[in-house]
Amino acid sequence: MSATTRRSFLKTGLAAGAMATVGTLPLAAAKRTATDTVVLGKSNLAVTRLAFGTGTDSGAVQAALGQKEFTRQVRYAYDRGIRFFETAEAYQTPAMLGEALKGLPRDSYQLMTKVTTFHEGVKPQEKFDDLRRISQTQYFDIMLLHWQHTPDWPETTKRWQEGILEAQQRKVIRTHGASVHGLPALRQMPGTNWLEVGLIRINHNGARMDGPTYDDRNYPDHVTEVVDHIHTLKKEGLGVIGMKLCGGGQFVNSHDDRVKAMRFAFQNAGVDCATVGFKSTQEIDEAITNMNLALA
Repeated sequence: MSATTRRSFLKTGLAAGAMATVGTLPLAAAKRTATDTVVLGKSNLAVTRLAFGTGTDSGAVQAALGQKEFTRQVRYAYDRGIRFFETAEAYQTPAMLGEALKGLPRDSYQLMTKVTTFHEGVKPQEKFDDLRRISQTQYFDIMLLHWQHTPDWPETTKRWQEGILEAQQRKVIRTHGASVHGLPALRQMPGTNWLEVGLIRINHNGARMDGPTYDDRNYPDHVTEVVDHIHTLKKEGLGVIGMKLCGGGQFVNSHDDRVKAMRFAFQNAGVDCATVGFKSTQEIDEAITNMNLALA
């Protein structure tokens, strides 16, 4: 082989090797933010990591804003990139939220609500249609069984579980899950195959979190168990949404606790996303900032 041919061969080989190496280099991980989307486990539903909650003090705080100001808050959050909104039948806000979202492209945001399962003589399909009418929506992205607080809830709510599955066949509900209060109820979530999404109370010091009863009390000694259950649910493929990150209002005067709670929920518990109740644009901006820091 001549010197010229040999040099050409080496150049070509080195170039090919360099290209092959480039192809095997790991890509830089995408930066996670409060307003990017995450898939909620086996539900395959994508939502923004930060949800706009409307249930502070059962929605009394948001309702006190009045429709005009409440709508301004919702639209501000939407413009900032929050596209996940949550309410519940038991809150004062479903109709207000429906009005606030009216006119926005329905496929541009996700809507979660919660149904009260203690109704007697109520047909699930009629209830779901009534909730859709109140919320001015053709469908709910997530329907949760609200306030499950007894250890037998997976059995006592069978009628509603089946009703939700039927509503999914009708395409008026996209996916489903449960909201639990208290360790007796939370302990039943792992292994309950019906579940696709779980809404769970979580913060760094157990403020208004799950304990031996469903009471809204502080249970710092049980934080580790709650975190362990969340890890198990994640392994089972559930999408986990954190709530009570502000301790049910206990952290309103402590920015340090609000930062710690957000960091704990995402870095220690490993929730997929979190819902926070807002009453001002300043709170929306702060929650976005705090979540971005927690995700960094």
